[in-house]
Amino acid sequence: MNTPATSGKKTIYLSGPIMDEHEGIAREWRETAKKILGKDFRLLDPMRRKFVDRQVDSANEIVEFDLQDVRDADIILVNYNKPSIGTSMEVFYAAFCKGKFVIAFSPFPFEQCSPWIVRFSTKILSSLEDACQYIHNNFGPSFE
Repeated sequence: MNTPATSGKKTIYLSGPIMDEHEGIAREWRETAKKILGKDFRLLDPMRRKFVDRQVDSANEIVEFDLQDVRDADIILVNYNKPSIGTSMEVFYAAFCKGKFVIAFSPFPFEQCSPWIVRFSTKILSSLEDACQYIHNNFGPSFE
């Protein structure tokens, strides 16, 4: 099995709203990201786990597994399509605590984004496709 250290590929964590998000929306952009980036990067999708939101016995597991994914990632790709406490916490943890690159995409101009997202995102772009192109241009195989 390839691990981040042995695969030769940079690892990207797919951060974005899950709780209170329609499951199709939460999955759709992640599946698109996997199609665009999957050949050149290892992707960590938190939706691969089957936890139920708002159940005490899984709350700590959800957070700890997500934080482990952030620790394992080289880059955090963030869908900031709406305010999300979990997404904001992941962004802060990744950037401030772990010094990771945080690449966000959002339909909002930066003036309408949370100051926390603006402050702790390395780059905010207007679409998933633009964010993926930025990642390819700056972290793709030609930079290894």
